[in-house]
Amino acid sequence: MPGIETRDHQHRCVLPFAALPTEVRLLRRVAAAQLDQWGVPAAGDEAGLLVTELATNVIKHVGEGTLATLILEWKRERLRVEMHDKSSTLPAPRGADCDAECGRGLHMIAAMAVDWGTVVTALGKAVWCEIELGSETACRRVERAVEMLESYRGKGGAVLEGRRREAALEESAIELIADLMHWTSARGLDPDDVLDRAQMHYEAEVEAA
Repeated sequence: MPGIETRDHQHRCVLPFAALPTEVRLLRRVAAAQLDQWGVPAAGDEAGLLVTELATNVIKHVGEGTLATLILEWKRERLRVEMHDKSSTLPAPRGADCDAECGRGLHMIAAMAVDWGTVVTALGKAVWCEIELGSETACRRVERAVEMLESYRGKGGAVLEGRRREAALEESAIELIADLMHWTSARGLDPDDVLDRAQMHYEAEVEAA
C-alpha cells in the first residue's frame, strides 16, 4: 500500500481520497486492513468510527467531492488519526441541546479519544484524535464509557449515587446504543452489522485480556 512508513516501532500510513459518501466505507475498510497489517486489529472498529465521523464531517462542512487526506500513525501506545482538508475553518463542538446530527460528531470524537484537537495547516486544516493501544486500554474504556454516559444523561439534575446512579447509567447506555443505531443507519450502514462487529471486538478484547 503506498504512503506507508515504518521505522523504530513507528508506523505511518497516508491515504488521500475524495470526500464522497461512497468512499467513506472503502476508506474505513482500508484503515482496518492497515491496522490488521500492523498487528493491532483490535483497534479497527474504534478507529473506523473515528475515520467515518471525520470523513463525514469533511463531506458535510467542506464539500462533497473535495480532496482530503487521512493519516494513521501508530507510535508507542497510541494510534493517531488525522484528517486533512483544504478548509481553514476550525470546527467547534455545538451545544448539547442541538437536534440530532447537529454538532454531535465532535462530541463523539471527544468521548472516544484520549486526546484530540485541530490545527491550521499550510493547505487548510487538520482534525486529529488519539486512541490508546496499551495494556490499560480496557480500564480506560470503562472510565470513558462512564464519562460519556454521565454527559449523555446530563449533569444539570441531582447527583445520583449507588443503585440509582447505576440504574440511570444503564438507561443512558440503552438510549445511547439506540441513538448510535440511528446514526449508523443514517450513514448508510447496517446497524445489526455494526452491533455484531462491536460484539466481536469486545469478545476478542476480553479473551486477550
